Amino acid sequence: MTHHEFASLLLLDDESGLLRRHAVDFPLAKGSLPLDVTGPVDNCPAGKAVKLGVPLIFTKEEIATFGIGVTTYLIEEGIQSLCCIPLTASKDTLGTLNFGSTRRNAFQAEDLGLFTQIAGQVAGALENERSYREIEQLKNRLAAEKQYLEGEIRTELNFDEIIGDSPALKKALDPIPIVADSDATVLILGETGTGKELVARALHRMSRRKERNFIKVNCAAIPTGLLESELFGHEKGAFTGAVTQKIGRMELADHGTLFLDEVGEIPLELQPKLLRVLQDHEFERLGGNRTIKVDLRLVAATNCDLAKDVAERQFRSDLFYRLNVFPIHVPSLRERRQDIPMLVRHFVRHYALRMDRHIETIPAETMNALTNWHWPGNVRELENFIERSVILSDDTVLRAPLAELEIEMLKGGSSDHTLDTAERQHILGVLRETGGLLSGPTGAAHRLGLKRTTLQSKMQRLRIAREDYLGPKQSS
Repeated sequence: MTHHEFASLLLLDDESGLLRRHAVDFPLAKGSLPLDVTGPVDNCPAGKAVKLGVPLIFTKEEIATFGIGVTTYLIEEGIQSLCCIPLTASKDTLGTLNFGSTRRNAFQAEDLGLFTQIAGQVAGALENERSYREIEQLKNRLAAEKQYLEGEIRTELNFDEIIGDSPALKKALDPIPIVADSDATVLILGETGTGKELVARALHRMSRRKERNFIKVNCAAIPTGLLESELFGHEKGAFTGAVTQKIGRMELADHGTLFLDEVGEIPLELQPKLLRVLQDHEFERLGGNRTIKVDLRLVAATNCDLAKDVAERQFRSDLFYRLNVFPIHVPSLRERRQDIPMLVRHFVRHYALRMDRHIETIPAETMNALTNWHWPGNVRELENFIERSVILSDDTVLRAPLAELEIEMLKGGSSDHTLDTAERQHILGVLRETGGLLSGPTGAAHRLGLKRTTLQSKMQRLRIAREDYLGPKQSS
């Protein structure tokens, strides 16, 4: 056996490219090694052995030529011979096994066979340990992904893209399978952007009418003068420009489901005709006198307080009672904060796939900020924000523009006034960024995930004037 007083194990750090000391045996040393890092691979004895891929023997004079802290220390401790053997694994070199002696010419070429054999056993053990660590990391990642995917499958099994498993959401969704089996009229209530249309589609898919049409009409998006024609159709010549007969949405929904979104926007003069459809399942096209029978299931949705509109004579009471047979309240995102991380991951994956991005990490501070924000535009606003974030992310980490949120921590027992204040500040911030532009793809309404009319209503309720976000000079 060769004579040596010093032995060390150095491993290559993949991130820094440096050789780091993982073990050392030097019982005769007078002092301790000064550094954990031996230095760059290009400028140390062990590094030279790694680069050449062969065992190397160094004399005292050759050790001294490197002139780094570790080699100076070894010379001061009396080391006159050094042997560095690379730890060669199946795929790459992991580091070196090093032996030092206080004798000159302590290591000869015939000693290298034994040292190489020992180094091979050490390299094999290190490779096995690294493989085990990588397998454990992969298992942990797969387990986390499996748990997340199982949660998604559980929530999407019956409700398609309705993501979440919070108590508030479950309370809203639990009655859906029961009422879906009937033909009862359903009124879906909730703030804008909460996913009322998704609930309506889930009702249709679970109903006996699932093989027939699901017809959607956004009553707020169609001008009042055209809404009657859109719903009930018209005959040729019914009005100027009616050059052909038009089949209305009511007829298209026959034996299927008609979804009236923003039903509170239907004008008073049109409400009796809708009431007749609900009561007698019949109507006439605009400009016609033939009665048309329909068998449809009506699902309506609104973010308005219809009971208040009835009291103010803005909505017919008899129509309200016909619509309000089975109300379902969809909770706001504030009421289901624990669903936000699941929604964030869902939207990140969705938009990353669409934009051919590879986003693997969502920083913890980003997720905390998204969870703490109160999202006045609810899921629609969150989705739009995540889409912008994915666009801004040019690597594997999600780069969310958190400055837009102006996060205010809402402590337990926060009053409605606090929520209104936070919402007002958020809307003001977006209005200032858009220069007061409300509509259009770059307008404040789009960025907030709101309809322009909804944003104007919120601005009126929160008493936001033009001078609040444009200043006195621009607003005058």
